[in-house]
Amino acid sequence: MNIATIRRWHSYVGLFIAPSVVFFALTGAVQIFNLHEAHGGYTPPALVEKLSSVHQDQVFAFGGHHMAGPQADEHGHEDEDRPAISTLLLKWFFLVVALALTVSTAFGVWMGLTQIRARRLAWLLLLAGALLPLGILLA
Repeated sequence: MNIATIRRWHSYVGLFIAPSVVFFALTGAVQIFNLHEAHGGYTPPALVEKLSSVHQDQVFAFGGHHMAGPQADEHGHEDEDRPAISTLLLKWFFLVVALALTVSTAFGVWMGLTQIRARRLAWLLLLAGALLPLGILLA
């Protein structure tokens, strides 16, 4: 197998999985800061919660935290522990990674769609990669 063949197959596979990579990167980014869960006075938008449920449980439904209230210990006191600075830094780093993965994937899709001679096949692979999981999810 020569390098041109490997590049072509890399493009085909990349176009097919790109929609899922972007989906998991973005829904994972939302989950880093628990924006998919109700806490305090915050209630997540229904779509955010449902998409996070797809990410975690592969179902398009409300997760177990839709109506969750503040967490309390056995004495009824809310947990006020703040995450350590290292935890916050790691969360922000992973957010940057998720966003960079999304941008990198978008560049890869652009390259795949413009550099492959078989443009129809490229578009079909991208479309299949987006519609196949959606069809399975909604079936």
